[in-house]
Amino acid sequence: MSGKLKTSIATVSISGNLREKLEAIAAAGFDGLEIFEADFIADHGSPRDVGDLVRDHGLEITLFQPFRDFETLPEPARSKAFDRAERKFDVMQELGTELVLICSSVHPASLGGIERAADDFHELGERAAKRGLRVGYEALAWGRHINDHRDAWEVVRRADHPNIGLIVDSFHTLGRKLDPDSIRSVPGDKIFFVQLADAPLIEMDLLYWSRHFRNMPGEGDLDVTRFMQAVMATGYDGPVSLEIFNDQFRGGNPRTIAKDGYRSLVALMDDVTRAEPDLSVNMAVIPPRVAAQGFSFVEFATRGAEADALRTDLSSLGFEKVGKHRSKAASLWQQGDIRIVVNEETKGHAASSWHARGTCVCDLGLVVANAKSAVDRASALGADVFLQPAGAGELAIPAVRGLSGSVLHFLDDSSDLSQVWQLEFSAEPAPAGAGLTHIDHIAQTMSYEEMLSWSLFYTALFDMTKAPMFDVIDPDGLVRSQAVEAANCSVRVTLNGADSHRTLAGTFLADSFGASVQHIAFATSNVFETLEQLAERGFETLPISPNYYDDLAARFDLSDDLIKRMQAKSILYDQEDSAEFFQAYSRSFGGNLFIEIVQRSPKYKGYGAPNAPFRIAAQKRLSRAKGVPKT
Repeated sequence: MSGKLKTSIATVSISGNLREKLEAIAAAGFDGLEIFEADFIADHGSPRDVGDLVRDHGLEITLFQPFRDFETLPEPARSKAFDRAERKFDVMQELGTELVLICSSVHPASLGGIERAADDFHELGERAAKRGLRVGYEALAWGRHINDHRDAWEVVRRADHPNIGLIVDSFHTLGRKLDPDSIRSVPGDKIFFVQLADAPLIEMDLLYWSRHFRNMPGEGDLDVTRFMQAVMATGYDGPVSLEIFNDQFRGGNPRTIAKDGYRSLVALMDDVTRAEPDLSVNMAVIPPRVAAQGFSFVEFATRGAEADALRTDLSSLGFEKVGKHRSKAASLWQQGDIRIVVNEETKGHAASSWHARGTCVCDLGLVVANAKSAVDRASALGADVFLQPAGAGELAIPAVRGLSGSVLHFLDDSSDLSQVWQLEFSAEPAPAGAGLTHIDHIAQTMSYEEMLSWSLFYTALFDMTKAPMFDVIDPDGLVRSQAVEAANCSVRVTLNGADSHRTLAGTFLADSFGASVQHIAFATSNVFETLEQLAERGFETLPISPNYYDDLAARFDLSDDLIKRMQAKSILYDQEDSAEFFQAYSRSFGGNLFIEIVQRSPKYKGYGAPNAPFRIAAQKRLSRAKGVPKT
């Protein structure tokens, strides 16, 4: 990020020792970091050594924190608090940082009182000024006397010292449901530092919520954008920093979490700029969020006998081969607007994916308004551009690396990219097929710890919104599921987080070494007719328990004839305000994957979530009958 606005992250936000954290923070692209005192104390280096190490990584120490229980103490505790502050000032000078955070007191002996607190901070400001240091005061949401940024500002205002300022934190403001617009009345030069955190909306104790469930801006439910609009309206031009306490992050990959943090800050400040164009944000302008217009293709990496099996599966679904790549061992299969690329190359990304995972989805293609703009935004958000040599007569299709080794290619209708199928595959017209028209959604499976990273990746890059997260009941554990959807629902992706290897999703991850796409849902306008045609091609649906249909008759006002027709073809059913959803599943597809066939009423917005436990039970029952692990 260029310009005056500096990006920062607190060392407490990621896992590892201090030195591992420095490497991750620098690699992610941050300008600086907040040193959490416990991280510094645990390191074996002297304060000067640590400061030099930070600067050797191209970083600066934006803040030293936290200093607790300072203000409004009775004697002799008051004098001891000033002595503690002087010792911390010594450390700060050795580290080479000039700003310390003091959070509002929770000390049981603290006396309270705005004027008393102001007097304490004025005196501390005098001591800090002699050393060329500054002190920032932050209102903890659970502070004993000061728990509101407005009261903290009043303390700072009355302290009336140039070396005493306010520190604001989005969690402490939004978590208490305070109006962030009240920050607009604070002079920008009196806000010394800004800390950011999002969080899911959970009704629980504020301290516990803060210490365990914070996450990156854009990963939760708090209106962090509005908070930052209010901050920037003051004229603030200091660092914008992440302070995230999260149990998952503490155990996660520090480089991944740091990269997510940087992505979240860039996306957030871009949102602030677009929400209030008149604000002086002092950062580089990046392309707007990408409007995903549809899935262009799904590419499978495969080889040998597995490739033969995949082609058989595609034929059973009504797909036909419509083209062969001019120079690669890749073929194009199509039905309606659905394109499947079968890649049998022995080198390059597809080959690497096959060696690691066997037959798998190695690449997704998305149709966007401007492919170059999509890659430019992704790059600004910290994504790596994906490059693979293009042969003679081949198009250089813009692409980026996603997560877990995934690749996303972007195609548009405003350039030669729209001609890729004719130019590279000499594609024939799409066959009539069996009535499958387009991809309704793609389901990606990941570890539960990766879910926030995936949702942030999609919502920061694309114009997508998150549906509420819910639990999918597997007979052997829970799977968390959340959908991200384009505004017009032309692209839908369900993210499924597995927390146990015993669940169907967890087994898929273990057996496919982290492959992400577990199933693909194809849409049809008439699921009964489509399944009739597919049965003639040898397609077999996943058998569903008869008990399901007995229960269906009790839950919905459906005719006996309709229920019998659904049971005969193993079709599942759901309904939202009279909007209907029919779904059926394959037994297996391409090895570890499976296929879903859906008929969706336009007003039905879900994914048949109530049926997931019965589908999973059926899949596990079938795998036991075969006597092999089902993935």
